[in-house]
Amino acid sequence: MSTDVTDKVPASAPPGKSGGPAADGNLLQLILGGLRRNMRQYGMLIALGLIVVLFQVWTGGDLLLPRNVSNLVLQNSYILILAIGMMLVIIAGHIDLSVGSLTAFVGAFAAVLTVQHGVAWPVALVLCLLVGALAGSVQGFLIAYLGIPSFIVTLAGMLLFRGLTEIFLQGQTLGPFPNGLQKLGNGFLPEVGPHTNYHNLTLLLGFVLLAFVIYQEIRDRKREQEFSLAVLPRNAFLLKLVAIAAAVLAVTMLLASYQGAPIILIVLGVLVVGYGYVMRNAVFGRHIYAIGGNLPAAKLSGVKDKKVTFLVFLNMGVLAALAGLVVAARLNAASPKAGLNFELEAIASSFIGGASMSGGVGTVLGAIIGGLVLGVLNNGMNLLSVGTDWQQVIKGLALLAAVGFDVWNKRKSGS
Repeated sequence: MSTDVTDKVPASAPPGKSGGPAADGNLLQLILGGLRRNMRQYGMLIALGLIVVLFQVWTGGDLLLPRNVSNLVLQNSYILILAIGMMLVIIAGHIDLSVGSLTAFVGAFAAVLTVQHGVAWPVALVLCLLVGALAGSVQGFLIAYLGIPSFIVTLAGMLLFRGLTEIFLQGQTLGPFPNGLQKLGNGFLPEVGPHTNYHNLTLLLGFVLLAFVIYQEIRDRKREQEFSLAVLPRNAFLLKLVAIAAAVLAVTMLLASYQGAPIILIVLGVLVVGYGYVMRNAVFGRHIYAIGGNLPAAKLSGVKDKKVTFLVFLNMGVLAALAGLVVAARLNAASPKAGLNFELEAIASSFIGGASMSGGVGTVLGAIIGGLVLGVLNNGMNLLSVGTDWQQVIKGLALLAAVGFDVWNKRKSGS
């Protein structure tokens, strides 16, 4: 017998009516049941909303000022890029401790190319991404085909790339970068169309994004119904769409009322949509979940686990290189101390966003939510002039709470 949640009201209720208090109570129970079943997915999203509201109140409204929202995006963009790649690594059942040092090394490499040797910045950008791919492929080969634990390989990589950064820069900061490369970390979309009080191109992109998200939600719901999977009741689903629309429009209006959307936000959007599609629909994404969830079963099913692991680390190297370019462009210089603790921030973002210590669980959107939780905490505490010592304490407690929630959720599901 099917146990799916349907959209129908009791037969005794006239069409178009709620069915009275009992039906309302049923609807509330169904919504709460859906939230409990998807607590890993919605828990951190709800937490992010609460954190935003709290800091908005505590900072007297400064948190959601248009200028601060733009700064929030720019300041956390490279962590969000790293978190996407780290989420894939953790889902596959591995860890990567080298991404912070690789980020610094790529920034140093870009500075040497553009500042010292006058290489055109588009050429330097491509070469830096290739360097990241090479670094990731070497580490992936050692892990996948030689069987060396990822912890050991990436710990060695962390030391190696940090040392190479010092050698390339000779212990000094090197800059400035060409204007074209600077825009990757600090630039905004150009103004187009008639002069208004808002950034027209940002408004257009916001509306396009809203239409795409709503279409995706409706399509996913229809697909789940076709496979007889449980879905939210119609009223709850409409409430979810209204909440999504309100969030997208709010962020769009905030960005459009300042200088528009940062260029790096567009890059992030492309990454989230692309990697989200791969992890949801592509064979490669399903294989990543398979080897992280149950490696022996994945091997018996014909999954080429070594190839998948190799590609996961190659991908992490490319994203670390992109993050390194963004960091260097934002600072307008390469520094030997760049990228410190970035790997910890990316790992924390993944776990806060719903990744499991044992692998096989997590989403790209979850990594973004986890990174935003840390970003809002950092930004809000800076606005409140909280010392860096207490900031570290609070972020550590947030990570501990997220992992503890994951353990509790697993035990509850198992029971």
